[in-house]
Amino acid sequence: MGVAQLTHRLWMDRALAEARLAPAHGDVPVGAVVVRDGVVVASGHNRREVDADPTAHAEMLAVRAAAAALGSWRLEACTLYVTLEPCTMCAGALVLARLPALVFGAADPKAGAVGSLYDLAREPRLNHRVEVTAGVLADECATLLTTFFRAARARSRPRGDVGSLRPRAVESHRPA
Repeated sequence: MGVAQLTHRLWMDRALAEARLAPAHGDVPVGAVVVRDGVVVASGHNRREVDADPTAHAEMLAVRAAAAALGSWRLEACTLYVTLEPCTMCAGALVLARLPALVFGAADPKAGAVGSLYDLAREPRLNHRVEVTAGVLADECATLLTTFFRAARARSRPRGDVGSLRPRAVESHRPA
């Protein structure tokens, strides 16, 4: 494993730690960390539910905090690490912030705007492009989300729901 891969894993671990804070207040576990010159400039996790703010995505909060900490809206020489592929709003903000690099964990096939549905970060018609590294600790990031949504569905299932008692397909355990 190269130095860049180890570095990406280190910072993605920090983003995962940030993501684990979100469920405590009912938010989807997504975390983000802005790094510059090997130092965390800012971090954030989803706060849409607790703040009643549709823009309170982890990336937006981390980018806002980084701009405030650096005293500039241009996040030059920074890298954003985020556990989930950014949506259109967040990808647009990264382009507008002139962020040079993005590293994300799990792809988002339903709302991802950095390769899954759209690719705003590398759109040639825009005035800035973001270098993207995808899939860093993707399994860990996806598992955190899957676990959260599975628990949320279980909590919202009405008592006496027999849907969970339906037979499910069972994998064959025959030798190959």
